[in-house]
Amino acid sequence: MAGNFWQSSHFQQWLLDRQDLQRERHSDLQVLTEEEYQKLMIYFSNFIQALGEQLKVKQQVIATATVYFKRFYVRNSLKCIDPLLMAPTCIFLASKVEEFGVISNSRLISTCQTVVKNKFSYAYPQEFPYRISHVLECEFFLLEMMDCCLVLYHAYRPLVQYVHDIGPEDNLLHMAWKVVNDSLRTDVCLLYPPHQIALACLHMACVILQKDYKHWFAELNVDMEKILEITRQILNLYDLWKNFDEKKEIPALLAKMPKPKAQPSRYPSLSQNNLP
Repeated sequence: MAGNFWQSSHFQQWLLDRQDLQRERHSDLQVLTEEEYQKLMIYFSNFIQALGEQLKVKQQVIATATVYFKRFYVRNSLKCIDPLLMAPTCIFLASKVEEFGVISNSRLISTCQTVVKNKFSYAYPQEFPYRISHVLECEFFLLEMMDCCLVLYHAYRPLVQYVHDIGPEDNLLHMAWKVVNDSLRTDVCLLYPPHQIALACLHMACVILQKDYKHWFAELNVDMEKILEITRQILNLYDLWKNFDEKKEIPALLAKMPKPKAQPSRYPSLSQNNLP
């Protein structure tokens, strides 16, 4: 495990660029538009968030699970493994990596069943179809795909340091923290270092709360163009979210989403069609 971000696998292997994303998602974007793909990513991020809250894990576990989920689908098509199975698998793995503790097998599956039934039945009218054996197998493929690069650096820690440097501003930290959580529904966690994401979210929080810290930002030795790029992507998320009616749109998007084949060559037992 690297002692700092710049020596970590997160920086050396998992900071991508936009061309990487477009190339890796090419097959899915033959079926879905860019906007439809982003809406599906928002939806499954919301599912991971709901699952994590029901399991009462800390936000860092949810953030790590969301990044694992995004990493998997930046290297694999949506038809490779059902995202409904990958989402709880990411929570299951993240809870161990973040030293929250192992979630019991029965609790994980029963929580998935409860969350699907109570919060996402508009998208999944049937009960949650997977069992712990599917999660454990899926976890193996997730670990293999990430080459066991499991330690993540999130924007939360630099954010707290920056707000502490500014001064006692509880409202500012709370608002910026919410923006960081929202940013997990974009690609910025795959594209930028955590300190830049933290600064962009802090900058947005200052604007929202009408706090003037221009002098503080002016003294930073950072690439402000990168900060503005991140800000634009989060603002684009809010524009998309504002007009996104999940309950109406998601069933059609899930129907359109590329699905695992009856006998996918690489992951034969992870197709929903193969469930007993």
